[in-house]
Amino acid sequence: MDEREFDYLNVIPLVDVMLVLLTIVLTTSTFIATGGIKVDLPKAEAVQDASLQQPLTIAITKEGTVWVENSETPLPELATALAEVSRDTPITIRADRDIALQLFVDLYEAVKQLEFTTLSLQTEQQP
Repeated sequence: MDEREFDYLNVIPLVDVMLVLLTIVLTTSTFIATGGIKVDLPKAEAVQDASLQQPLTIAITKEGTVWVENSETPLPELATALAEVSRDTPITIRADRDIALQLFVDLYEAVKQLEFTTLSLQTEQQP
């Protein structure tokens, strides 16, 4: 039996596996970065730089549901949910563009009555 020398290494299957893994990582990281709560953000021309301190996120869905971080919180219970949070913590509101303005104003007033010092509204930059 004649032994043949090993001339090359076929790397095409390795590249295919690496591309699939890269796709999975990028898809997962995008989902984690944008959050799991579906909110269609309004558009704005000015984009504000993020604060150095990690903000607390309050989201309002299209249906009018209020979420503090990842837990659903009715608006009357917002004071209870934010009782343990430091008043210096920045709060970011992610409100769907199709919600009633009164719901946003009610949420804004509730947060201001709790004496939080930094409050911002998250938007998407217009193309």
